[in-house]
Amino acid sequence: MTPLMVLGCTSDAGKSLLVTALCRWFQRQGVSVAPFKAQNMSNNARVVDGGEIGVAQWLQAKAARVEPDVLMNPVLLKPEADTQSQVVVRGQADLELSKVPWNDRHDALWAPMSESFDELSSSFDLVIIEGAGSPAEINLRDQVNNRMIEYSDAAGLLVSDIDRGGAFAHLFGTWSLVPETTRDRLAAFVLNRFRGDASLLAPGPEMLADMTTMAYAGVVPMLRHDLPREEGASETSAAPTGAPRVVLPRFPFGSNLDEFHLLSHAADIRWSTQPAAFDGLDPDRDAIILPGSKHVAADLAWMREKGIDQAIRSAARQGVRVIGVCGGAMMLGREISDPHGVEGSAGAVLDGLGLMTHSTEMGAHKHTRSAAVEAFGATYAGYEIRFGELTDGQRYRVEGNVTATTVHGLFEHPDFIESVLGVRVDPVLEPTFELLADAVEEHLDTDLLRSLVRS
Repeated sequence: MTPLMVLGCTSDAGKSLLVTALCRWFQRQGVSVAPFKAQNMSNNARVVDGGEIGVAQWLQAKAARVEPDVLMNPVLLKPEADTQSQVVVRGQADLELSKVPWNDRHDALWAPMSESFDELSSSFDLVIIEGAGSPAEINLRDQVNNRMIEYSDAAGLLVSDIDRGGAFAHLFGTWSLVPETTRDRLAAFVLNRFRGDASLLAPGPEMLADMTTMAYAGVVPMLRHDLPREEGASETSAAPTGAPRVVLPRFPFGSNLDEFHLLSHAADIRWSTQPAAFDGLDPDRDAIILPGSKHVAADLAWMREKGIDQAIRSAARQGVRVIGVCGGAMMLGREISDPHGVEGSAGAVLDGLGLMTHSTEMGAHKHTRSAAVEAFGATYAGYEIRFGELTDGQRYRVEGNVTATTVHGLFEHPDFIESVLGVRVDPVLEPTFELLADAVEEHLDTDLLRSLVRS
């Protein structure tokens, strides 16, 4: 089958959402389908066999009912500073390549991108490719959109976020500016996130189809869905009125924040950059969670600059539960040493919050593995992505009202959430995948979709 590539006129146009929806829809048609994104940029990642991939491709694989694989996201960039990212290649951090200037990486990255696509294509009937940002950034050497659509000879589906306004200009401008090799493959366009009566759009979509080589594939309404956003700290609470309050510091380099998506259905989640948010918590109901961090030293310094460290210490002294996950767990201890300079100067030693007795040493090698912990009389599966090693080696430890765990994913278990907060929630991902596939069936031209991927 011909690969299908979903490109966007802008970042956050809905590419990830549409690929997820299409993965489940094609799977329901009996097609063996796999997602693929040559290069993603996110500090939210999941552990799979062989390393880590962006959470969007992990979700898309789950929607396709296939096992997530490093081939589905061969290059992952994890921001560590405004002008610096860790480069993860086929699941493993490449610290040497991370030091190479941006424009000098292209050739080194193209091989894992193209080879991973080829391996996926040989194993599945259909590969649905997600683009990155916009393919019309004429100042950039674009391998993720333009080179990949030409290499794969995919049929292109261009998406515009109509809720932003200017959707027809975005579509026409993008179609006009992309290289001819891309324009020849832009087969159709989708208007995403429309509010209101879609019949009022006429004759705009038909006019745009006449002005370009793209067919009109349909309009997707503004959907109320439960798919986590790629940057989880933008989540709003979906819990009922009167739910327990959970406050999390919004670290500049917070990571794996999507793991709290289900928690937002049980608790009044508040991401904060101000110390006042940590005041007035009820020790019997509420909690503070320090989430994961891509740069523990920088996020710890940020907390101190804001005065959040003192606010958390004060809440802990008053009996409020404080839970640290991975980087957050490291911060709770006495000190963090960095003998290899993983996060800055080699040999640096930082004071932790001192709420627990352990210390942390940053190792030279990154751990990416599945893991499980025993808590509340049950076993909970999760995953680890970290350089730091707690001195006692424990993955889950409790000292009074303060808990530290190096394992991500515990708050994705309804039983664990209930044990911590006393609130029961139901899983949301599987119903969401079905809702998205239903939206494809109802709102898009499914005959056109089938024709685009026909062998």
